[in-house]
Amino acid sequence: GLLLSSPFRRPPALGPPPTPCGLRLQHPRRRHPPPSSTPASVPVFREAPAFRNGDGCPSPSTAGGRVDVAMTLDANYLRGTMAAVLSILQHASCPENVTFHFLAARFEPDVLASIRTAFPYLDFRVYRFDSRRVRGRISRSIRQALDQPLNYARIYLADILPPEVRRVIYLDSDIIVVDDIRHLWEVELEGHVVAAPEYCHANFTNYFTDAFWSDATLSSTFDGRQPCYFNTGVMVMDVEMWRSGGYTKMVEDWMGVQKQKRIYHLGSLPPFLLVMAGNIKAVDHRWNQHGLGGDNIEGKCRSLHPGPISLLHWSGKGKPWLRLDSRKPCAVDYLWAPYDLYRSSSPSLEE
Repeated sequence: GLLLSSPFRRPPALGPPPTPCGLRLQHPRRRHPPPSSTPASVPVFREAPAFRNGDGCPSPSTAGGRVDVAMTLDANYLRGTMAAVLSILQHASCPENVTFHFLAARFEPDVLASIRTAFPYLDFRVYRFDSRRVRGRISRSIRQALDQPLNYARIYLADILPPEVRRVIYLDSDIIVVDDIRHLWEVELEGHVVAAPEYCHANFTNYFTDAFWSDATLSSTFDGRQPCYFNTGVMVMDVEMWRSGGYTKMVEDWMGVQKQKRIYHLGSLPPFLLVMAGNIKAVDHRWNQHGLGGDNIEGKCRSLHPGPISLLHWSGKGKPWLRLDSRKPCAVDYLWAPYDLYRSSSPSLEE
């Protein structure tokens, strides 16, 4: 469960957040260090402007009035998450109607305090994602960051989110939204469990190993489908349909196959493709200008694809905040920089 809820559109009281019930259970036998021993690397952020609804915004309590956005919450990617939240609010026609659902592997008071300080009016809830749920299912991939348990939390959204959340937009932490998020929210799923931009020109066979394609039983899973690559960092999900259709188990089953017979190299993406590729609702490509972080090995600079853009996604190894800090930014990183709420620790003359 639910760890913490921010009061709806009301500035929360400053000071230490309340201790949720059962906090001691989060560190059985001290396998993981307690939050206090986490490196003191939680950045300090400045407060974002307060964004208010425009005229004609529906009440969040009406059907379809609220926009639910789910993201993971991790101290290492917090700077990206903050920038993503700011971009969503800044471009939303009804920013007060956006509710954020953060999935965290551990309770980190400093992280929650940072969110409250930067966004005093934000409507957000934080949920505990139990890493043990996937720890035995994860296979080593080509990049260590892809092997983190929290990277697999998107598989369990339907189990973690409360029943009143019937549809959710899942977003990675390395994105910037430059359009009204409601346009993505209102996409017609047309009976599909997931909607996302689809890339049928990509070489789909590359996402799986020869061991997969040479096994007629395994590769026959795509029979009757025209599978195309889609990126799971930007998805609209019918939570009720995912739950009732047993999609979590389907994805887990493929992760089990991977443990026994290596059938792919990437992290949480291929099992999604195995279950859903060729059977999703395709969304305009403007909603995921992905790959801006470069490839998964070297992270070299990439330029923008032609066409309109609603969402920029630094998928791949290179993250814009790291490249900007190292004074070796790519050209696209300057598009991320205006949303960076990070308060530099370097000395200044400001009071």
